[in-house]
Amino acid sequence: MKNKKVSPWAWIPSLYLAEGLPYVAVMTISVIMYKRMGISNTDIALYTSWLYLPWVIKPFWSPFVDILKTKRWWIVTMQLLIGAGFAGIAFTIPLPFFFQATLAFFWLLAFSSATHDIAADGFYMLGLDTNQQAKYVGIRSTFYRVATIMGQGVLIILAGFLESVSGMEPVKMHVEVSPQYTQSTLYLPQVSTPDNAQGEMFFIQDKEVVQLGTHGISKDSLKIFLKTIKSLNEENGFIIKEGAVGGSTVDSADSWWTTHVAKPLGNWIRDNFGEKREVATISDQAGNIAVTAVTLSKKPDAGKEIVLNTTMNSGDKSIALIHGERLAFNEENWNKPAYLVFQTDPKLTETATAEYKGLSGNIPFAWSITFFVLAGLFVFFSFYHKVALPKPDSDKPHPTMTATSIISEFASTFKSFFKKPQALAAIFFMLTFRFSEAQLLKLINPFLLDSRDIGGLGLTTGEVGLVYGTIGIIGLTLGGIIGGFVAAKGGLRKWLWPMTFSMLLTIATFVYLGIVQPESLIIVNICVFIEQFGYGFGFTAYMLYLMYYSDGEQKTAHYAICTGFMALGMMIPGMFAGWLQELLGYNHFFIWVMICSIIPIIAVALLKIDPNYGKTKEEQEVEQ
Repeated sequence: MKNKKVSPWAWIPSLYLAEGLPYVAVMTISVIMYKRMGISNTDIALYTSWLYLPWVIKPFWSPFVDILKTKRWWIVTMQLLIGAGFAGIAFTIPLPFFFQATLAFFWLLAFSSATHDIAADGFYMLGLDTNQQAKYVGIRSTFYRVATIMGQGVLIILAGFLESVSGMEPVKMHVEVSPQYTQSTLYLPQVSTPDNAQGEMFFIQDKEVVQLGTHGISKDSLKIFLKTIKSLNEENGFIIKEGAVGGSTVDSADSWWTTHVAKPLGNWIRDNFGEKREVATISDQAGNIAVTAVTLSKKPDAGKEIVLNTTMNSGDKSIALIHGERLAFNEENWNKPAYLVFQTDPKLTETATAEYKGLSGNIPFAWSITFFVLAGLFVFFSFYHKVALPKPDSDKPHPTMTATSIISEFASTFKSFFKKPQALAAIFFMLTFRFSEAQLLKLINPFLLDSRDIGGLGLTTGEVGLVYGTIGIIGLTLGGIIGGFVAAKGGLRKWLWPMTFSMLLTIATFVYLGIVQPESLIIVNICVFIEQFGYGFGFTAYMLYLMYYSDGEQKTAHYAICTGFMALGMMIPGMFAGWLQELLGYNHFFIWVMICSIIPIIAVALLKIDPNYGKTKEEQEVEQ
């Protein structure tokens, strides 16, 4: 019986939503959850960084996904396994050994998600013809970004809501910044000591509104004052006292590489190509701070701990909470003041406001429910895709495989990848097409934040959130969607050069920003929008070429290998971009990035692409 025609809209959005959510959960949501649960930054950074490993090494088991079963089977099965992983995290969060247990399930999630990525990307190429692949490539990228927004936004909001309804009344801290506030800030606020009163428990604040001036304060004075605040909170048991690192610090001599290569090369680059600017006096002023104190109204039950987690609820991101994000109250310290410290961005000179909210709910309960929601969502995805995914004839398992034949097929997969026509040109393209962008990407936010006297734009943190986190994302998304639809009109070869130039030439906007350093936020927004739109539009050609080169009998495994080269092409240029920028200065660095565009242009010129790839059948018939 002939397979029923299934619209790509019925499965592409949900499939790439399912591809993005586990990645965000492993890489971002886990960090926030562990922070709320009181794990130290050192442990969070160490253990969650290792969770990225499955996505790095996934090309090594991609041939097995290509050889065994169907891509459809792998998608449905991995989504069930991901759901089980989320459920495992939800069940183990309330346990005393939750950190070790949840990490184990996050590892399961990471490997399941990486395997799901292999199968989903392979199925995309099997379930669509080349014209549809070109048409929907922007849609799939968009819904992957929707998953990112959903994970970093909606799910975190859900956890916060559950915290707020499962605890005491939330503490709202209103922070106002204005040039008119000139009071001294380096003092500890006084707070009345509550009696062991009866009745409802709630938090007591020393002030309703925290006022901050825009004047700076001495960095040395701030450092000493913050050390005092931290010591008081540690002594009273509000925060965990971090152990001192043992052993003495020994200054090691520079390595042979540093002495004979890095330093001489760096000095030569700086002397011959570095931007000549008058050395500005480095300010010894930091952003102003204000301290607020919080106590409990009554003594908690014996052995019970009330944890106050405070985060920004709304307002200007140029106002930051720099100490006291997590404070633990108990029967011994409940009537002592716990201190929170707010700081303004030193570049903020105008009136600004922010509201911070402190939640004291049942944190394990809130995060357990959040992960149960994710578990249920992936069980739904699994059953939905079992019905909604088409059944392309090309998606079929290999004949019965033996252990020897599997190993042989595994080796042949890698060999066949490198034996494809134009293999060297293709690999060179994969490694270098993003050579300019990889360098630029690392320095955009520092450029926007750095002061104008060293070549930056001197924006506040809140302004950068608007420019790159909002306007930039809109441009990127629109560029990707439009790129996919136009690529479906005329095919990849027709649009390869326009998309290449779109991605590379829009970097000139940062050359302009580096030279002119405009003060108008509107101009900065327009430039970032143009650059991000050009990148989103041009990146379509890169993704389509990966599909084009992967096309064939082992396209799933070959596509995974292509993405490995893509990751390598992003990693290596990004490693030296910061070092180079410090030698050249922002203006000359952006000019260097533009010069680097020659390399991807050469890579594109070496490619030979079937003129019919990505075209509709009607277009192919007309040309014939």
